[in-house]
Amino acid sequence: MAKIIDGKSISQQVKDEVKEQVSKLAQEGVTVTLAVIQVGADPASSVYVRNKKKACEAVGIGSESYELPEETSQEELLKLIDTLNERPEVDGILVQLPLPGHINEQIVLDRIVPGKEVDGFHPQNVGCLSIGKPGFVSCTPAGVIQLLKRSGIEIAGKECVVIGRSNIVGKPMAMLLLKENGTVTVTHSRTKDLPSVTRRADILVVAIGKPKMITADYVKEGAVVIDVGIHRMEDGKLCGDVDFASVEPVASAITPVPGGVGPMTIAMLMHNCLESVRLSGKAK
Repeated sequence: MAKIIDGKSISQQVKDEVKEQVSKLAQEGVTVTLAVIQVGADPASSVYVRNKKKACEAVGIGSESYELPEETSQEELLKLIDTLNERPEVDGILVQLPLPGHINEQIVLDRIVPGKEVDGFHPQNVGCLSIGKPGFVSCTPAGVIQLLKRSGIEIAGKECVVIGRSNIVGKPMAMLLLKENGTVTVTHSRTKDLPSVTRRADILVVAIGKPKMITADYVKEGAVVIDVGIHRMEDGKLCGDVDFASVEPVASAITPVPGGVGPMTIAMLMHNCLESVRLSGKAK
C-alpha cells in the first residue's frame, strides 16, 4: 500500500506559516496585498479567483479584485498593469489565465514588473530560477517540492523523471528537482518508448494533460508518483493524469486527485506574495 501524500494537510502547514509571518509584519506596520485581474467570466477562472481571494483572507493578505469585461482591449489591460506596477502598496499582481483570444498572454505577463509577478512566469523570474538567483518560482512545481520535502522524501541523488515540458510545470519542475540534486530526465510526447524511461524513476512527476494515461506499466516498484493533472470525467468526478487504482499498489507514495498537488498551488501563491514583500525591501 502506497503512502498517500496529503496535499490538503501540507498546504495548510504552508498557509499557517505564511499567516504567522504576515501577522508579524502587520505588527511592524507592513501590509501584504495581492491584486488579481480577471478578464471575462470563464467559469473555471472564476472559481480559481474566488479560491485565491479566500486564501488571501485566511492568511491575512489583502486582496484587490479587478473583474474586467470580455471585450476589454489589450491596451486597457496593460494600462491597468502599469498602474498596479507603480503602486507601492500592491506587492503582487496576478493575471488569471486564460485571457480572451484577442489579448496576447505573453505581452501581458511580461508587462508585470518581475518583483510583483508572483506566478513566476515572467522571463526574468524563469531566468533567475535557471541560474539559482532569488525570484518567484511557478507555484505548482514549487508546491511539488514542498510535498516531497514535508513528506520526508529525499530528492538528492534520486532518478527523477518529469512527464511534460510546459513552461508552467514541466520545465520549472525539472530545474527545481535539479536544484535539489536530483538526476533529472524530462520526457514528452516525442519521447520514444516512454514506459522504459519512466520505469527508471525513483520520483515520477506527471504533467502530461491526459486523464489516467499513466498506468502501473509506467511505474517502477516503490517509486514516488506525483500527479499534477486534474480532469473532470463525464460522471462529474475528478481524476488526474495517473490511473490511481492501477498505480497505487506499485508506488511507495502517491498524490491523490483531488487533494494532492492542487491545494499546494494556492498555498505557494500565498508564500510568493509574502516573499514579494521581502524581495521589495519593505520587510527586513
